[in-house]
Amino acid sequence: MADKFWANSALEPKRKHRWLLYLGGTDIPVFVIKTVKKPGFTVNPAEHQFFGHKFYYPGNVTWDPVDVTLVDPVDPNVSKQLMKALQRSGYETPDVTEGGAAFTTSKLNATKVLNGQVKLEQLGPDNDPIETFKLWNPWITSVKFGDLDYTSDDMVEITMTIQYDYATL
Repeated sequence: MADKFWANSALEPKRKHRWLLYLGGTDIPVFVIKTVKKPGFTVNPAEHQFFGHKFYYPGNVTWDPVDVTLVDPVDPNVSKQLMKALQRSGYETPDVTEGGAAFTTSKLNATKVLNGQVKLEQLGPDNDPIETFKLWNPWITSVKFGDLDYTSDDMVEITMTIQYDYATL
């Protein structure tokens, strides 16, 4: 099969550099997103013991978090956009809480930040979508604002992790 693939000029493999990630509900443009890990899943085995033997059956499906690397330009300021996303999910710093009222994030508010869905399109040679992953009920679980270094002129990168309930393709 491999020799037929390379002999047919009409066939082309999927390329790693042809994709777009849409973070719905945010003002983060697609051009600042540098890398993304595609969704993945694990089928957790369920164990059953019968006399002196163990048998395994497919169990629950767990969807792996998606890691995203973004470049942080001066304008738009992605760091500020991500802090706004955290605040929109319900988080407030202790200094703005009046009268000791407790504020916390909720799944409802956290998923609203990304409009309840993140979309990852993998593009073909004509820049048409050939594969679209949709992450359902996503929320941002981690943001790292990058490193600073006087000896480097590299761009500042932000890493973000997105958790979700499930994905469709």
